Amino acid sequence: MYFAGKWSWSFADDGVHNYGARAHGYTRSGLVGNQTGAVHTELGLCRLAAGGWVDRHVHSFEQCVYVLGGRPVVEVGPQRFRLAPGDYALFPVATPHSWRNNGSEEARWLELSTPQPLTPSSGREDTYFLPSLGPSGETAAAEAPNFQDPTIGNVGHYVGTPPQYEAFAVSGPARGRAPAGMDTALLAYSGISIKMLVDLNLGAELLTMFMVDYEPGGAAQVHDHPFEETYFFLEGEIEAEIEGEKTSFRAGDVLFCGVGALHGFFNTSPGRVRWIETQAPQPPRRHSYRWPAHWEQFSAQLRRDGK
Repeated sequence: MYFAGKWSWSFADDGVHNYGARAHGYTRSGLVGNQTGAVHTELGLCRLAAGGWVDRHVHSFEQCVYVLGGRPVVEVGPQRFRLAPGDYALFPVATPHSWRNNGSEEARWLELSTPQPLTPSSGREDTYFLPSLGPSGETAAAEAPNFQDPTIGNVGHYVGTPPQYEAFAVSGPARGRAPAGMDTALLAYSGISIKMLVDLNLGAELLTMFMVDYEPGGAAQVHDHPFEETYFFLEGEIEAEIEGEKTSFRAGDVLFCGVGALHGFFNTSPGRVRWIETQAPQPPRRHSYRWPAHWEQFSAQLRRDGK
């Protein structure tokens, strides 16, 4: 199962998260969910108008967001932050959080939830609104997160890597250099840079979100997974093979690949390609990739050996 579609900021509210009087100026559009064949994943775009808000609440599912525009104020547990484009946040199951847009610009973010939130027709609840912690938000102070503060959790910042030859260049002495741990480390292979945003290191248990950059010539050969993935394309254009069908994706596209859906990506363009990728459930510690080419070679060897 896979689904390919488009995303844009011109949308009306889809009515899935109807918060009624507990929200103002909030609209949401579902990109991937049960309507596209997903079982674990719900991916959507959210907009919060200037002066808009969503009251303090908890979910019985895990959720994370990546800010794409504006300067929304988010309350996570007892902390309040003013976020900016490139910031991301995790809301673990039953973690109180709220939104407010005190700025003059519409706030925009990408949102991932798992398990899938319940629809209004289900007759069940999975979102519960709570009393406010105190100041209403119009006057409450909120500053940008200090990402060097080790007591800050659930939030981070990332906008993508430069080309790999720049990203891996080092300057200054080996001793005394600022530390770089798992929160800043990059994974790189076959011309691809991956920066994990939301995963076990941030406290997520059910989902992951990460940024992917492809250099010209970068490639991931055809494979599949025992979990669902989405791809939210931000920059560039890349060739792809999805379930044997050759196609291409560019900024403004979205792709969903279900469990077992074969997919591969090949950057034959002269420029870099960037997308946000998600996974639900989280990948297992082993055997998260299956490469059909390896098994085809194994099968061919058995036939040659007469087995």
